[in-house]
This record gives sequence, C-alpha cells and structure tokens, in this order.
Amino acid sequence: MNTNIILNTDSYKASHYVQYPPGTEYISSYIESRGGIYSETVFFGLQMFIKETLTRPITLADIDEAEAIFTNHGLPFNREGWEYILTEYNGYLPIEIQAVPEGTVVPVQNVLVQVVNTDPRCAWLSSYIETALLRAVWYPTTVASTSRQVKQVIKSYLEKTADNLDGLPFKLHDFGARGASSNESAAIGAAAHLVNFLGTDTVSGVLAAKRYYNEPMAGYSIPAAEHSTMTAWGRDGETLAYANMLRQFSGENRMLAVVSDSYDLWNAIDSIWGDTLKDSVINSGGTLVIRPDSGDPTEVVTQTIERLMNKFGYAVNQKGYRVLPPYLRVIQGDGVSLGSIETILAAMKQRKQSADNIAFGMGGGLLQKVDRDSLRFAMKASSIRINGKWRDVHKDPVTDRGKRSKRGRLALVRDKETYLTIPEVSLNGRDNCLVTVFRNGDLCRQWSLAEIRNRAV
Repeated sequence: MNTNIILNTDSYKASHYVQYPPGTEYISSYIESRGGIYSETVFFGLQMFIKETLTRPITLADIDEAEAIFTNHGLPFNREGWEYILTEYNGYLPIEIQAVPEGTVVPVQNVLVQVVNTDPRCAWLSSYIETALLRAVWYPTTVASTSRQVKQVIKSYLEKTADNLDGLPFKLHDFGARGASSNESAAIGAAAHLVNFLGTDTVSGVLAAKRYYNEPMAGYSIPAAEHSTMTAWGRDGETLAYANMLRQFSGENRMLAVVSDSYDLWNAIDSIWGDTLKDSVINSGGTLVIRPDSGDPTEVVTQTIERLMNKFGYAVNQKGYRVLPPYLRVIQGDGVSLGSIETILAAMKQRKQSADNIAFGMGGGLLQKVDRDSLRFAMKASSIRINGKWRDVHKDPVTDRGKRSKRGRLALVRDKETYLTIPEVSLNGRDNCLVTVFRNGDLCRQWSLAEIRNRAV
C-alpha cells in the first residue's frame, strides 16, 4: 500500500501549485456534510488519519518517487515546494487542522474540519491534501452516523416494548469484515461502529480502536457457528452438530450463536431445538442465540420468535410484551439495514414480541453500502490571503444551488441546543467548537474512544 503522502492525492492536483493568483500566501478550506440520508452526523475518524499518515514526515525518497510518477503520468511536479517542506519542516506538512471533537453529533451543513497552510510558501498544500483528508473523514463519519441511527431506532423500540435498555450496547453486531473493500476499510468502518455499540466480529476494528483511540478492548463477540461447521456433519447429523455446539460452548453466563437454516429452519426450531435438545438448552446455564439466515427477514424473524415461544414459553414484561426465556434469544444477520431493522421491530411490536428478543448482525449495510454522497461530503476552499489581505472565496453554481459553499474562515459555535457555523471574525468571545488537532507534524489534541462514546450518545 502507498504510504507516500505526496502520492495520496488526485492526479490533477499536482498541477495546482501554479494555478493560484500571484501573491497567494494562505488558503483555508473546510469539510462539511451538505445533507443526505441523515439530519446529523457523528464526527469520527480524523485521529486515525493523523496518527497513521500526517505524523510521518516525507523523505527525499518520497519526493524522488513522486517526481518520477507524476512526470511519467503527464503532470508537472512541484519538487521545489516539497524540498522546501523537507528542509524547513523536516518533512512534516506545514498545515494546521481544526476539527470538532470526535464523537460530537453535529447537524448537517456545518463545518466539521478546517485546514490552512502555516507557511506562505505552501499555500497550495491545504487543497493538495483534500483527497486524503476528505476520505479520512467522510467514510468513518458516515459509518458512525449510520450505526448511531440504528441505535436510536432500536432504543426507541426497547423503550416501547422492553423493561430496560440493558441490552442496547449489543443489539447491533458488526458482520461486515468480509464485505468491506479492504482490510483498511474494514478497520476504519468497524472502529466507527464501535463508537455506538460493543458487538463486533471485525477484528481489525478492535485493533484500530486500540491503536488509535487507546481502547484496550473496544468490542466483544461470542462463539458462533457458520454453515460450514453445521453442514460438515451432514443433513442426518444436524442434531449432532447442534448438540456439539452446546457441549463445546454452553455454560454458566456463557453465550453461543447457532445458524439454524442450513436445511429447514422450522424443523430445526420445532423438532431439534424445541424437542430433542430442549432440555439441554434449558439446562445449559447460558444463552443460546438462534440465527436464521435466509428468507424474508421480517417474516422469518417474527415466525422464528413465535415458534420458539411455542416450544419454550415466554414471560410478559411490565409493558405487556412477550419475552423469550433468558436462556434463548435470536439474531438476524441476513438482509439487515436501517430500514429492515425498523420494519422487523415494528412487526414484532405488532405481534406483542419485545425487542429484547432480538439482536441484529449488519454487514454490507454498515461498512460497505455507503459513499461520499450518502451525506454529501465535500471539502472546499473558503478563504484566501493574497499579498497580506484575506478575502472570501466560494462556489455558487446556478445549476445546483445545493452545492453552494461557505465563505471565509469559519467557526462552529453552540447555538442553544444545536450547532451553528459562523464566520470566525464573528465569534465575539464565544467558544469555537473547532479545536486545533494538528499543526506542523504535531498531534495537538487526541481523544480516547471512551470520551468519544460519551459525546456520541
């Protein structure tokens, strides 16, 4: 993988250093979500990028490599500019990045990040890093925002149909590692999910949270079956496969999950779990989680819970909803998205089934089915200083006013119960919620995952 920050950009940006007006000294740019599928975002992920990339200085070898690539690629190369950075700043980028503290929930159309060069000879640099910086922000923020939206939906149904919210941190489990575009994407997205929940099967996300956010163990999992470990016993050995799972992994206060639709889910529930192995399930001392993995999610989940209740009974909680015995639960991991979760929980509520009965495993819908346009992320230049004088710059395309950008050096302030983006010159003593997180190679502020989780509630 490329670790050369000079090459971590779009090709055409290599030509920008000669495109700005004569006398240009500073260029200030900002990142925002211009809107999209949610009304607010959970800002997350910049700290990973700073630690992994910006705290590494460029080297002469990096400059030589970049020059060879760009010139053969058909572009000019600003060798003088990069050698200046190497000589004057020991290879660290002379930029300042301000950002809202990670985990902050900010309404869309507000500034989240602001970057400006700190040396007038490097005015071209703040826009040069757009590709890397924007990518470092939009993806984890979008995943964290999606995860939080799911959490709000599940929480609302628990409040309506359950006696408490004790199980909420484990109600959405990350199944997305194999569906992510790369291990790096899986790590970044999974760490973003762990801002909101404690359940994950994406090991790289746990490692990212430990490495970049000082969290020794950010998420948890349990022993679980997959189809290969069940079908290896053959159709005639399905009962033996399930019994082996109980023998290997059940016990006092332990949990295990068993995929049960390899052949006939309804037979597995009615005849195997609910008959042959019923006493073993009841007396296991722990909790068996049944996983259906095919069919219409809403119909399959409600039917699964209903059939389990017919075999194992249920209790009626204080709100009048039915709950499986504590030794039995269900997880749905197929066809799971924000929309399907809400549909499933609404159907369960209609059938007087408590949301306590179910957890969800979300894969592609969590880590992969998002893009920069999900929350319409953009980074734009908003202010420029030429020959000692600052002036605002912006875009305002007549063909799409939704792409109108902000002007000037910006600040983010608390406005009653929300946030508001204002010109920096209009602070008038108010606290700026944008704080300096990076300057000239130094990580100026960092937050633990615990602090981030507290903000993201």
